[in-house]
Amino acid sequence: PVLFYLAGNTLWGYFSTTMLSVSNVFAGNAGIFGKVYFPRLVTPISTIISSFMRLSIQLMLFFIVLGYYMYLGDVQPNYWAFFSPVLIIFLALFSLGLGMIFSSLTTKYRDLSLLLGFGVSLFMWFTPVILPTSLVKQKLGSYGYLADLNPLTPIFECFKFGFIGSGDFNMTRLLVSFTFIIIVLFFGIIVFNKSEKSFIDTV
Repeated sequence: PVLFYLAGNTLWGYFSTTMLSVSNVFAGNAGIFGKVYFPRLVTPISTIISSFMRLSIQLMLFFIVLGYYMYLGDVQPNYWAFFSPVLIIFLALFSLGLGMIFSSLTTKYRDLSLLLGFGVSLFMWFTPVILPTSLVKQKLGSYGYLADLNPLTPIFECFKFGFIGSGDFNMTRLLVSFTFIIIVLFFGIIVFNKSEKSFIDTV
């Protein structure tokens, strides 16, 4: 249970922190953007990269605990564990895409930033962070299908499957998730680039 929780919490911590940070790019840097010109896209990308430092520390803790359980013979990672860097990259891209979309929206709807934190916390209950997908769906009842539609679900399940050997991993759903994330990323870039031209008047 400890290892299962650490795996989910490590990924979720990175996603939620970076997404909220990117969503605050316009509002938090209005003064700088108004005085100095540089490609605005650099700011959210640098936020994603800088957050990798915190993620690396959390991953280090996870690997220490993983090594302990491997020593006890309780878990045995499989070859899907080598796929984890790809999972983390797509997690970062999803954080970037969503963050840029919400950052653009908050330039017009300022109150949205107040609701975003609550929305992210709510989104956690549709993601297999603490519980496996089967229990998440059970807890959600008639809304259990939302866990299957969640693009983060296959990423979390694949990560746990690779290192712990548990999880409802499905390759088809993972590919669908990757495709959706790429679409969100491109949409986020388009919206962000359009918003940067007029945000000084709206922030």
